[in-house]
Formats: sequence, C-alpha cells, structure tokens
Amino acid sequence: MKQLVWKDLSAAARQAAIARPKQRNDDALQATVRSIVDEVRLGWRGLVDVAVRIDGEAPSAVDVQPLAAQARRRLPADQVDAIEFAAAQIRSFHEASFPSDFAMETAPGLIVRKTWRAIERVGIYVPGGKTPLFSSLMMLAIPARAAGVREIVTVTPPCPSGGLNDLIALAGELSGIERIWTVGGAQAIAALAFGAGDIPAVDKICGPGSAWVAEAKRLVSGFAGGPAIDMPAGPSELMVIADADADPRLVAADLLSQAEHDPAAQVLLLALSAELADAVSAEVYTRLASLPRREIAAASLRNGRIIEVADLGEAVDVANLYAPEHLSLAVASPDEVLASIRNAGAVFAGSLAAETFGDYLAGSSHVLPTDGAARAWGGVSIYTFLKAMSVQTVTAAAARRIAGPAALLARMEGLEAHAQAADARLGIAA
Repeated sequence: MKQLVWKDLSAAARQAAIARPKQRNDDALQATVRSIVDEVRLGWRGLVDVAVRIDGEAPSAVDVQPLAAQARRRLPADQVDAIEFAAAQIRSFHEASFPSDFAMETAPGLIVRKTWRAIERVGIYVPGGKTPLFSSLMMLAIPARAAGVREIVTVTPPCPSGGLNDLIALAGELSGIERIWTVGGAQAIAALAFGAGDIPAVDKICGPGSAWVAEAKRLVSGFAGGPAIDMPAGPSELMVIADADADPRLVAADLLSQAEHDPAAQVLLLALSAELADAVSAEVYTRLASLPRREIAAASLRNGRIIEVADLGEAVDVANLYAPEHLSLAVASPDEVLASIRNAGAVFAGSLAAETFGDYLAGSSHVLPTDGAARAWGGVSIYTFLKAMSVQTVTAAAARRIAGPAALLARMEGLEAHAQAADARLGIAA
C-alpha cells in the first residue's frame, strides 16, 4: 500500500490519492459489456451463446430444495446454525423497518396520504464463481420478501465445475427462493433487463458484482423502458479512520477482509500518526502471507493507500470526499466522529464493530453503493423494494375552497385545460 501525507499533497495529488482503480471505468470494458448486452437482447439464443462462451455452460433454472437438503447433510451442524442465525437476523431487521402509511389534512377537507406498494418483479444478482457469496442472496432476497415482492428472479454464475453451489441453494431456501438461474456477468444482467427464454424481464435489478456487472446495470437502466437498479454496486471498498488508540492488528485485519474480495477492491487507511501508519502497514503484509487468497488481496493492496492526516477533522473531510462503501471508525469516540460523516454506505463505529459482522449477520444489508455513489445513494433496504404512492381525497367544501387557487396557478403557467379541470369541480361541489 502506498503511504502518503495529506497535507503534503497538491490538489491533483489528493484527487489521485483517493481515485478508484482505473479498470472500473475502462473504455474496453464498457465496449465489451455493450456488445454482450446487444447480443443478449436478440433473445434466448443470444444469451446461450454468450453464457457458453463466458460461463462455460448454458443457463439453467435449478430447483433449490434438493441442493439445500444436500447442503444440510454435508455441512457441520454449527455451519448450518450460523447461516440460519444470519437469515433470522436479516429478516427481523427488515421486517421491523417496514414503513407506515402517512396521512395529513393539508387543508380542511383535503387529505393527502402516502402509502407503500411492493415492486412486482425484481431481479437479484448473486456474485458467484470460485467464491459463491451466498450471504448476498440473503441480503437481497430477505428484504425483498419482507417488502412483499411477488416475484423474485435470481441469477448467479455457475460453479467452476458446473451447476449451482449448494450453499447458494441453502441460502435461497432460507430466503424463500424456489429456483435460481445459473448465469452470471453482464449477460445475466441483460437477461433480467430484457427477458430471454423463460427468464422474464424485471422491473428492478439489485445486487453487487464485478466491474462488468456494475457497468451492465448502468447500461441497461438507461434504455427506454429499461429496469431501475438499486445503485452502483461494484467491487468492494473500505476506508478506515484510525486514531492513536487504534489497534494495528484489528485495522490490518479489516483492511485485508475487503482486499481479499477482488483485485479491483480498494482499501484505504486514514491514520492520525506516522507511527500508526507504519504499524498497520507492517501488520498488513505480515498477515497477507498466510491468507489463502493472498494473490487477490495483494493485487487489491496495489490500489490501496495509507494516508496520514493531521486530525479527525481532516480525516472526516477526506472520508466525505471519497464517500466509501464501508467506513470503519477505529477511534476512541466514534459517535462524535459519526455526527460529521455525510457520505458512506455503512459505518462501523468503534473497534469492536468489525465490517465482517455487517457482511454477514448484523441485520442490515451488505449491498451498498460503491465508486462514490454514497454521496447520493443508500444501501439496499426494505425501501429498495417498495415504491411510495400518494393518494388525495377531497370533500365538497374543500373542492370549493381550493378550485379557484388551483385554476389560477394553472393559468399562470399557461395551462388552460388544467384550469378548466379545476373549475369544473366548482359546479359539482356547489
């Protein structure tokens, strides 16, 4: 990880210090994704051709129950208990956060309500391949179920050996999913967006993934009539703010926990002293040597930064500028720092709040905005799968009272038909 001192950097150097990895916005990647999307838009045959070329097999709809039963037989009891515990935590959090309808009489006899409806059909993308992220399925499907989504179309890359991983199937069973399509990458996103064979087009696509997946989501959402997306959710990123009291071992462990995700993942440390920066750096590379995924983590660390900052105020400024997916506050008084944080997908307040807890079982979803999108987006929640609908009811007395002002406002904008529609209520309400 490159070590820098914030106060010594020019404006351009500061921008470079917190820049995301270039491969996330590579022109060649974007062109490849567009080509894949165009091919899948031709229909099932196009999807199969791409999937065979990239995934190594044609898409298949797999019933989860037999594989989930296999997973229960194969796994030690404590592992099954851990997955079930995580599912229960996620379910309880999201069910408890369902919003209430709201009604207000904005004028006598004029009642305006806000009521909530679930999105009808949602597609969820579960990262897979060599490391099937079954936790992401629960983090998406469970809040969707809690919201009342009628149809959830689930896709995930096939295993390297083919077919569906039984851990993914078990997570699907615990999340109320009956079948899962084995197709991944940009081709899966395109199939969800436009439909292909028995894969129906969905109203919204949710889920994290590689840079290819993130680019495909962005692309298909821009087509006329295309699906909504949850947020830009690409390769993982973590920023840690650490003061003099921080334990270098814990900070290094957290940084590596995200670095092992993907070579394009990014980890950054804002250290309040040079001594802490050096200690964390040494600990990172000591721990790296023993990691099973050390090659992936090492590639990620090449995009990482350790930045020495003057104080917590400067650290907060840098964090808000970067807008991290994950922000860990390894400081003595995290609540005081939290009050100034404006841009972050999820915050882990205090040295005991491991980002890993949020990844698996704290309860809130770990699907969060990346690439600075936390400036305007929040993470997946029950609201991701709901839409607010406003309703107005008007009494006769209220119609008489508001028709005149409404007609006047319409004529001020030059919309005579609008004005006449308001005036027409006067005769009925008289």
